[in-house]
Amino acid sequence: MRSRTPPRGADRGPGQPQDGTDPRRWKALWVTLVAGFMSLLDVTIVAVALPTMQQDLGASAPAIQWVVSGYALAFALVLVTAGRLGDALGRRRIFLLALGGFVVCSAVAGAAPGIGALIAARIAQGVCAGFLAPQNSALIQQMFRGGERGRAFGLFGATVGISSAVGPVTGGLILALASGPEGWRWIFYVNVPVGVVALVLGLRLLPRTRPAGGQRLDLPGVALLGTGVLALMLPLVLAESGGVRTVWWLFLVGLALLAVFARWERAVAAREGQPLLDPRLLTEARGYATGAAIATLYFVGFSGVWLVFALFFQNGLGYSPLRSGLAVTPFAAGSALAAFVAGRLVERLGRLLTVCGLAAVVAGLGGTALILHRAPADLATWLAAPALFLGGVGSGCVISPNVTMSLREVPVRMAGAAGGALQTGQRLGGAVGTAALPGLFYLVLAEHEDHYRTAVTVAVLCGVLPVLAAFVLAVRDWRRHRRGTGRSRPEDLSHSPVHAGHG
Repeated sequence: MRSRTPPRGADRGPGQPQDGTDPRRWKALWVTLVAGFMSLLDVTIVAVALPTMQQDLGASAPAIQWVVSGYALAFALVLVTAGRLGDALGRRRIFLLALGGFVVCSAVAGAAPGIGALIAARIAQGVCAGFLAPQNSALIQQMFRGGERGRAFGLFGATVGISSAVGPVTGGLILALASGPEGWRWIFYVNVPVGVVALVLGLRLLPRTRPAGGQRLDLPGVALLGTGVLALMLPLVLAESGGVRTVWWLFLVGLALLAVFARWERAVAAREGQPLLDPRLLTEARGYATGAAIATLYFVGFSGVWLVFALFFQNGLGYSPLRSGLAVTPFAAGSALAAFVAGRLVERLGRLLTVCGLAAVVAGLGGTALILHRAPADLATWLAAPALFLGGVGSGCVISPNVTMSLREVPVRMAGAAGGALQTGQRLGGAVGTAALPGLFYLVLAEHEDHYRTAVTVAVLCGVLPVLAAFVLAVRDWRRHRRGTGRSRPEDLSHSPVHAGHG
């Protein structure tokens, strides 16, 4: 006689078959990807509309910068806590609440009467996006098994890469269609109908789970991690107004707080408590620590070059926002194509796929920098297109395979916190890149009498350096893996000590 009660610790909910997979899992995945695409797109889509917003609202340059920075800061601050809450209270519940909040905040931002209201709406929107993001990777962990998980993460990685790359061109298209001084409002309004449809479908398709009882949130850990990340990011988001120079000491405070956070989490785990971020993720979930480091380094270069390209094409070559966005479309196209294929290859090639991808990104972005230094203005986009496409193909072989290899040995019960921590590293790397590379661009511009070609070359080549560092890490991990006992697979998860107690 079959028991009516699911096994202890099982993630299975009503309507799920006994093997733990949901028959509607692929439809549910597309709902989460659409929502994730919106939240990540909003990191970069706003950049092309900043001049129009500033003029329409009469805002100062430091104030208008907070429209971008406030969103990114709030996004990063809540990721790990949001992932842990999803693990404890139910990922479906947190996902739907965050998506509903994101839609409301998008409408409020679009209707903002002044710069203060717009900044407040963007910060609230960033909090909702931060609560939404870790549920995406956690739901993939929950809904998919074996080779299907690699393909699902391939789609997720494509979403991450494409959303960042197409932000400028999407913003340019919206501004071209919604002409006029208040056309920028449609940058936010466009989220509303898409978000409502995703919310309705999510209510129908996302799997229901029974959260484990007795879950408690590590409040001291939340406070230590939140203040540590805030201290590290605040000088970066204030970079345009001299934040790195005036409050540089916050970097030291942030590092100290994160060191205390690490000691606290180890102490909580040692007494069999419930840490916000289990230290065993770094020691026993093979591939997670290396994958997190690769992701952080990669996003320093990956995130920063888009602002540099926008500055070069619009200010240096006089392109419109739409034409500037179209100039980098080859990268987005290459990333999309490669990400779909990479999801199927990651189980066969493992870390080698990331090594090859990082090499292609280094070659593609480095080649683009050198081409733009010499190419005539009317031919720049055409001559740079092959190199950008190569970089995009490499990016597609980096982001989604790295997510898969980082998270595949993480137990489902910890998937939200692990995904949140991984994305926190990406957001920190992105904050460093978006502050440092445009700053370097302007510095070179001042030193070389408005020589935009020199500025873009130096800034992009410097953006290649952290990608090169990620390449070195990936090569070391690949060589260590080849000398080991063989490639770990998702089926082997139950044999790892970190999975003890997972049903």
